[in-house]
Amino acid sequence: MTTATAQAAPARPARQAWTLVLASLGVFMTALDTLVVTTALPALRISLHGGLSDLEWTVNAYNLCFACALLTGAALGDRFGRRRMYAVGLAVFTAASAAAALSPTVGALIAARAVQGAGAALVMPLTLTLISAAFPAGKRGMAIGLWGGIAGLAVAAGPVVGGAVVQGISWHWIFWLNVPIGLALIPLAATRLRESFGPRPRLDVPGLLLAGAGFFGLTWGLVRSNTVGWASGEVLGSLLAGAAVVGAFLWWERRAPAPMLPLAMFRRRSFSAANGVSFFLYAGLFGALFLMAQFFQTAQGLTPMQAGLRLLAWTAAPVVVAPLAGRLADRYGNRPFIVLGLLLQAGGLAWVAGIAQPASGFAALGVALAIAGIGTSLVFPTVANAVVESVDDRDVGMAAGTNSAMRELGGVFGVAVLASVFARPGAYSSPAVFVDGFTTALWVGVGFSAVGVLVGLFGLQRKAPAPTRRGSPTVRVPARPYSASR
Repeated sequence: MTTATAQAAPARPARQAWTLVLASLGVFMTALDTLVVTTALPALRISLHGGLSDLEWTVNAYNLCFACALLTGAALGDRFGRRRMYAVGLAVFTAASAAAALSPTVGALIAARAVQGAGAALVMPLTLTLISAAFPAGKRGMAIGLWGGIAGLAVAAGPVVGGAVVQGISWHWIFWLNVPIGLALIPLAATRLRESFGPRPRLDVPGLLLAGAGFFGLTWGLVRSNTVGWASGEVLGSLLAGAAVVGAFLWWERRAPAPMLPLAMFRRRSFSAANGVSFFLYAGLFGALFLMAQFFQTAQGLTPMQAGLRLLAWTAAPVVVAPLAGRLADRYGNRPFIVLGLLLQAGGLAWVAGIAQPASGFAALGVALAIAGIGTSLVFPTVANAVVESVDDRDVGMAAGTNSAMRELGGVFGVAVLASVFARPGAYSSPAVFVDGFTTALWVGVGFSAVGVLVGLFGLQRKAPAPTRRGSPTVRVPARPYSASR
């Protein structure tokens, strides 16, 4: 059977079942790892003698590598085989998880997290392309729905699993959990999945290197400002150099024969606005979540497990609310839900910032977090719809991958900025000092959400008309499942 025939014909039912199970387990493992580390941050700070900047890099190293390598990961699958590269991604992620668990220093942990992000950039986009290749159009929606539900379950369970593992065993085991799963998935993926290929585009290696270097420089400057100050030569030089390299990346993408970032899509107002919404949504969300998990443990003295259970009020909402919002958006349009969702996220975070104290009870905090969670749940599916509706069918995969990368970069930016606002001498010395920085930083997260409201209100159409569809409907790069951080 030729490659083209293998790609066109759907797989047999038994192989379809294997594909769905293996792809769902892969996305579960990588999605779980985005939030499982949040409730372990205080334990990591104490065990590895790290500071605020080290905690930032523990989160941002993963997100940054994931964002920069995402589109390249999908292209590697198209060119060299999705099954093959999926197995490679699982191997990289599993090995990096073991390295993270064995890390003797915070620097070693950050390096391992960066490699984890690169592995996830291979695994995550290929899970959906494998499903799309295995299932016919009539059954694909059901399969993708199950895949998305498992991803949402992983996101909701992340803080609780992390808290339970840290409290019951040690922080090392939040990474060891990935190893037996990965070791089981790799041979099964190699033997039970059917190989498929995409258009085999040329790889944009210069674009990947420029994007990674530029965004690393910007992130380094933001993170180091906590330690050496905004006026230092290191911070200013890093920010300027990072901005210059990002500019070079954009220049190259306009001329590259196979660009990893399709800049022409940003000429479409709805596409640009939807990506702007995603960036500011995740900047507020990731930044606030980074500090919220520490607030419960450092300021309120709760255990990691207790902190994880309280975060469920925030992170569990997408499992229920997001599917409903997606269906209603087909009738009423995306913009009302995007604007309302960001308003609710801003309002919920503002409520937390207004009442957060070491002795605050969870009744009011829980309601505020639930409001913020409902808000983000309204935006997750509708902004993805807005991205898809703004492009032709042949560009859906690239557009979704671009949106995923923008979300991750927004999260990196949010964590770095809110942490720099939070930072002050003795930030972890007493609950009162921690809360002072925490509430100030949270108001910045509210501001990010408010900017997202304006972008959605003035950039998105009231109800997008059905776009002219040209070309075959091919999904190359998926939008990332509903997730709040890593």
